[in-house]
Amino acid sequence: MPLLPSIYLSISLFSIGLVIVIVKQNAIMVLMGIELMLNAANINLVTFNQNTMNSQQGEFFAIFIIVVAVCEAAVGLAIIYKVYKYYNTSITDQVSELKG
Repeated sequence: MPLLPSIYLSISLFSIGLVIVIVKQNAIMVLMGIELMLNAANINLVTFNQNTMNSQQGEFFAIFIIVVAVCEAAVGLAIIYKVYKYYNTSITDQVSELKG
């Protein structure tokens, strides 16, 4: 994969994810924006690793980020589910406090 188009793809994915995190109020959409930003980081890692010879560090870091993203999505969705059961909304502005 060529270097410059991959960087442009990564920048656009990260920008879209950042806009989603900032603009959207739905908690599930915020998680989707975070996932887009993590995928943009993965594209950068793999792209820059292709320019180094005999090195697999970029791919290993990308796999590690994918595992962290899966764990983050599972825990985040569980928290959103509990908040939705308690407040009957997934809009982040309407959740005023968390009780045990």
